Amino acid sequence: MSKPTHLSKADIEAFGREIDAVRDEVKNDLGERDARYIRSILKTQRYSEVAGRALLMAGFLPPAWLSGVGLLSLSKILENMEIGHNVMHGQWDWMNDPAIDSATYDWDNTCPAHQWKHSHNYMHHTFTNIVDLDRDVGYGILRMSEDQAWRPQHLAQPLTAATLATFFQWGVALHDLEVERLGKDKTLKEAAVQAREIWAKARKQVLKDYVLFPALAGPMFAPVLAGNVTANLNRNLWSFLIIFCGHFTDEVEMFDVEETREETRGQWYLRQLLGSSNLTGSVPFHILSGHLSYQIEHHLFPDMPSHRYREVAPKIQEICERYGLNYNTGPLTKQFGGVVKRILRMSLPHRRKRNTLKPTTSTDAPVYAEAA
Repeated sequence: MSKPTHLSKADIEAFGREIDAVRDEVKNDLGERDARYIRSILKTQRYSEVAGRALLMAGFLPPAWLSGVGLLSLSKILENMEIGHNVMHGQWDWMNDPAIDSATYDWDNTCPAHQWKHSHNYMHHTFTNIVDLDRDVGYGILRMSEDQAWRPQHLAQPLTAATLATFFQWGVALHDLEVERLGKDKTLKEAAVQAREIWAKARKQVLKDYVLFPALAGPMFAPVLAGNVTANLNRNLWSFLIIFCGHFTDEVEMFDVEETREETRGQWYLRQLLGSSNLTGSVPFHILSGHLSYQIEHHLFPDMPSHRYREVAPKIQEICERYGLNYNTGPLTKQFGGVVKRILRMSLPHRRKRNTLKPTTSTDAPVYAEAA
């Protein structure tokens, strides 16, 4: 898809005002039904974990073990996707509930919460899909844009992507280290501080899942250990699938810093739209995805309670149709096919001439709209 050149600067700002109006409508309507929703999700996650771990301890019975793995996987997916990710975006801060406060919440993941909020909430959501600024573009190991330099190791990109999917939480944990900056604008001392924080968090997670709970199972140590490994693998693969389908389908646009100079809020909204893709599916599917199946809406409104994306998506799609903008959505199979196509295409050396996003250009220093 080519970036839109049919919109004037006035059109883009009018588009931005309409997106703001959708955001304000939801913000003014938040209340008890939203609180009931997140409390029900919290209960479901907690009961699933307790039941899953209990069933794993009866691991000598295959049906019990499989049920335990399923429930523990459900618990971990809900905690990471619909709870942890969204809580740390500040989606539930308006409730003033310490259990879901973005400033203090720590998720069931090897990545320290404050490091994730820097690399994700700030870097990714501010500089979405801007090559060399948004480190989520390829997570430092994959080439996902023609504007990223091709290297011979990219020929192995399909295998690299599969490895990243398998160990996704560990890729996320190491993401904010930004080792490529060492010797440039980052010191070994700064990296060492971050590495110690990652080690402390990772050690806690490893001890919990791979030592403590298996040890509590006594003679069922091996089945419980295997169940925990499988549940974490399921969570990793699912997170990778949803996140990559929201960011790297073949239609998703990438940007460079030159075309985002003096970016207004309307232009920032436009970049979020063009740099994201949605997934169609059932309500349970959307909940399990953390509503990141509505990646477009999430990038437009990162601090909006996620279950509201289902309500605002038709409004956003209608606005896009009126402005002649692509609203990239489709079933999981179609969107994942686009991800695979991009991974394969970018594994080969190729560079194309970029289209421009903005109707006008400037040589002034870049100024970015805030992400929230």
